[in-house]
Amino acid sequence: MKYTPKFAVITTALAASLAFTACTSQAATKDAPEEAPKVLTGIAERLVEKGYPGAIITRTSPDGTAETATAGTADLAADTPIPADGEVRIGSASKTFSAVVALQLVEEGLLELDRSVDTYLPGIIKGEGIDPKAITVRQLLQHTSGLPEYTTEVIVNEASADRDIYRSPRDVLDLALGQPAIFPAGERHQYTNTNYIVLGLIIERVTQRPLAEQIHDRIVTPLDLKHTYLPEPGETGLRGEHPLGYHKDAKGELRDVTEYDSSTAWASGAMVSTPAELNTFMKAVLDGELLEPAELDQMLTGIPTGDKIIPGSTYGLGLESGELGAGTAWGHNGYIPGYQTINTVAEDGTAVTITTTALPPAIYDGPLDGLDGPPEEFLDFARLSIDALDEALSTP
Repeated sequence: MKYTPKFAVITTALAASLAFTACTSQAATKDAPEEAPKVLTGIAERLVEKGYPGAIITRTSPDGTAETATAGTADLAADTPIPADGEVRIGSASKTFSAVVALQLVEEGLLELDRSVDTYLPGIIKGEGIDPKAITVRQLLQHTSGLPEYTTEVIVNEASADRDIYRSPRDVLDLALGQPAIFPAGERHQYTNTNYIVLGLIIERVTQRPLAEQIHDRIVTPLDLKHTYLPEPGETGLRGEHPLGYHKDAKGELRDVTEYDSSTAWASGAMVSTPAELNTFMKAVLDGELLEPAELDQMLTGIPTGDKIIPGSTYGLGLESGELGAGTAWGHNGYIPGYQTINTVAEDGTAVTITTTALPPAIYDGPLDGLDGPPEEFLDFARLSIDALDEALSTP
């Protein structure tokens, strides 16, 4: 079975299979983390030594105190320091924001997890082998719908070739529904970005408001997040201070892809945040600040995924878990050209987010495709970030 990355606007190879040193001492707030201990700096430096242009590691303690470390450069051409908590594209960590909005709508009686998608989007979800009356909202959230993956229709080896294209959510959905279902609804788990495009459309249908507004009003404003947003249509840059993001071009060289129209990712992976603010959000989710206990319990009811990179991985409703040195930890990783974001919250409430300013396939010097998916050598390279996350979470 082929590995589909999260969010899979990456490269053809990864979709088919699957961040010098500067530490900044500031006040301990969400937006200005404290200087990091040497262990975090060392972890960031090792990631850069592996080839990533830059890395940011932010660890937030159970009491909300954040500390950060950076390594590498924000700009390969100018060799400038990385901002301690700069804005980055968070890829599929966006799914957790969409899921929280959906579960709040469940609390409000506007959505039901086990009602069909056809209830909310009548006549829209259709195609070969696709039964909209059999696909539920829960299955969208947990990737058990069997809907086909749309990213295989838009990803090219050189990310820059697609970076200026705007696609509406309905355009993206049309790309997906032009392919047959991958299995009958409910048969098994397979991570598919299309699920969250449909979920975003359902959110907009039942609220009669834009998804970006719902995320802002329900999550960003209550948590006082200053640098977290779903880009507006046509918006290609990052609004605040940020490191540049890099991807491999057709010649195999790293190229600046920071300016990027992420509309294709939308509810599935287009959001921007900072490592510290992503920690704040993930902690708020797991602390029950955004959801009632019943809905949070549903969110944390996971099914095994068989993920080859995250040990003991399960997927709940917009959150994934793994078995790390600190125990069972929940979060959601994200991948989009220019940025890899790995994050999790441990059982004691400690949160860690690691962002590198390139994806593993852009840095890995070797084949990405094997007969049965990515070769083990590439998987070992991709695990470096998970190992770094585990170390940052477990080491004082």
